[in-house]
Amino acid sequence: MASFSSQNRVPKVSVFLFFSLICFLLFSSSHVVLAQSSPVFACDVVSNPSLASFGFCNTSLGVSDRVVDLVGRLTLQEKILFLVNSAGSVSRLGIPRYEWWSEALHGVSYVGPGTHFSSVVPGATSFPQVILTAASFNTSLFVAIGKVVSTEARAMYNVGLAGLTFWSPNINIFRDPRWGRGQETPGEDPLLSSKYGSGYVKGLQQRDDGNPDGLKVAACCKHYTAYDLDNWKGVDRYHFDAVVTKQDMDDTFQPPFKSCVVDGNVASVMCSYNKVNGIPTCADPDLLSGVIRGEWKLNGYIVTDCDSIDVFYNQQHYTKTPEEAAAKAILAGLDLNCGSFLGQHTEAAVKAGLVNESAIDRAVSNNFATLMRLGFFDGDPSKQLYGKLGPKDVCTAENQELAREAARQGIVLLKNTAGSLPLSPTAIKNLAVIGPNANVTKTMIGNYEGTPCKYTTPLQGLAASVATTYLPGCSNVACSTAQVEDAKKIAAAADATVLVMGADQSIEAESRDRVDILLPGQQQLLITAVANASTGPVILVIMSGGGMDVSFAKTNDKITSILWVGYPGEAGGPAIADIIFGSYNPSGRLPMTWYPQSYVDKVPMTNMNMRPDPSNGYPGRTYRFYTGETVYSFGDGLSYSEVSHELTQAPGLVSVPLEENHVCYSSECKSVAAAEQTCQNLTFGVQLRIKNTGTMSGSHTVFLFSTPPSVHNSPQKHLLGFEKVFLHAQTDSHVGFKVDVCKDLSVVDELGSKKVALGEHVLHIGSLKHSLTVRI
Repeated sequence: MASFSSQNRVPKVSVFLFFSLICFLLFSSSHVVLAQSSPVFACDVVSNPSLASFGFCNTSLGVSDRVVDLVGRLTLQEKILFLVNSAGSVSRLGIPRYEWWSEALHGVSYVGPGTHFSSVVPGATSFPQVILTAASFNTSLFVAIGKVVSTEARAMYNVGLAGLTFWSPNINIFRDPRWGRGQETPGEDPLLSSKYGSGYVKGLQQRDDGNPDGLKVAACCKHYTAYDLDNWKGVDRYHFDAVVTKQDMDDTFQPPFKSCVVDGNVASVMCSYNKVNGIPTCADPDLLSGVIRGEWKLNGYIVTDCDSIDVFYNQQHYTKTPEEAAAKAILAGLDLNCGSFLGQHTEAAVKAGLVNESAIDRAVSNNFATLMRLGFFDGDPSKQLYGKLGPKDVCTAENQELAREAARQGIVLLKNTAGSLPLSPTAIKNLAVIGPNANVTKTMIGNYEGTPCKYTTPLQGLAASVATTYLPGCSNVACSTAQVEDAKKIAAAADATVLVMGADQSIEAESRDRVDILLPGQQQLLITAVANASTGPVILVIMSGGGMDVSFAKTNDKITSILWVGYPGEAGGPAIADIIFGSYNPSGRLPMTWYPQSYVDKVPMTNMNMRPDPSNGYPGRTYRFYTGETVYSFGDGLSYSEVSHELTQAPGLVSVPLEENHVCYSSECKSVAAAEQTCQNLTFGVQLRIKNTGTMSGSHTVFLFSTPPSVHNSPQKHLLGFEKVFLHAQTDSHVGFKVDVCKDLSVVDELGSKKVALGEHVLHIGSLKHSLTVRI
């Protein structure tokens, strides 16, 4: 999303942002003391008792009644002030300016003008970038991080340093390994993305007093929809038309957004820059009013990615006039414009008869209702539930420990030759630490970052346990020249070697997609030379958002271990050391497929099809459909313990009840519609006994996959559920899954309808396979 990086914007789009930034800087520099002293809020009846007579300030009324009262008092020009992120003030009604744009992707961020750091709150807890947190496959962790972030956000709001509306999380499907923003997402699987999105949103939004309609902060799921290309070989997000089949839309791209709204009750959805099947998402009434608000019943507001209306007018030339663009967006169901476009052109659109004032009322009502639910119109925040939070509640020891724990839970051990990891901190007298990411700080936190509480680098984390000899090996990750001879020398003299390699935002970022998926520059040369010169174990640590073709390292016997650490957050260093020295048993699993370079050589990033096409050799995408070779697969990951799985309960047959005269009784059907009457109470249990047969305690992720019958181009395998379980050494535990036949064993047909596939379904748990037949 949303967010705007100034160096990457197209010129026509950036003019308003330039002026907005100048105004913001002028405003903030002259009001810096005020900005750090008190929160912004409406209905300050203590300072202005006359406000108490307004219905919208009456907290005993319901939200909808208060909103109706407020909107009824505004002129058209005043209403338009509330259609943009830098919302205006109406002093006669005691409503101050409010900035909607704040970010909290993996911690309170300084991206967006709504939030900033100062001497009062110099930093906030910076959790791992989302792709690594998702690799934990731990739904309770997703919620726990959201809770900490919202507490720190409220604490910063209370001292005038943050807003209450945060445009996070990013739940786009990580469809292609080259995408620069894949790091921000929970990966390639719709179920994992759905569980992450709804979990993180609940952590951000849910209040501690149980008020179901109130919001701690307001989250926003983005970028809706089929958005996963930024800038690849001259094709950019501002011009890209994502051509998507109904089937791929409904079984891949839409499920995380549906879950965010339906299960997470998110307060906002952000529409994306791209077109989908020829229509800009922010101008599509079917996608906005039809699906988000109509089918899914969004309780909240729909916001544009920054400048999206300007983009579809000026870049995509979707309308002939700016007034038409403003009208189309509002009529499609849009409520808020990140940018100034609606502020500039809505009044003229109303006067030209292109849009009625009632549509403006609907939009601002959704915006005001969100602020009402946040307590913005309830008077002094210090008298409210979270009013006592302040700087003392940011960067607490507990919050920083959770950042370390999240990194440990996500780190994935991809290769481990017997006896190499964990290293013994007492046996290692000299550890060689080599690589351009070995002593980095900012690289560890990825993008959409804030100022962290502090940094502990990988080198610092490792050096806390053993004596180290450090060499960067390359001046940066681009690694145009490698210090091969120096690196070989220190590796040859060491008891073990850790190489910390990979990428950073110069390789993969917003507005920067990769053209290859190899380690940059001379990294491979350096790694191979060091491995050949080493006498002890060689541990390759890959810091990156996307997967890398590291086939050379996977097959090199001298490279004894490979760890993927994502962008591990402020406590990345100690988390990496905890895994390498065995104080923590790795349990992360890959949330995305790692492809060979040959895949991206033949598959254009612009092809949105998930399913393979044998007629032209197109291999498909993600573990659900991809038919080619992988370097590592979705769900891969090792631990320091072996875990056995035993199936103790699962049906062999499931019958789907149909009405007596159903057509499938008289003719052969491959599937039946997942209709309401068919699906009621159609569930069964799967029970497992899992045992840690090793000598080290640790967590283990149990995956339940299914291979459905091959009808309707169904996935070759898809994830039905996952559970993270802690197992002491040599102990066992029981894990159960409840399988909803219509939800979990259904497939989406070519027209986008859910069908229960009849025939043999194969359940996969670890190396176990269990067949069950679904019939009528």
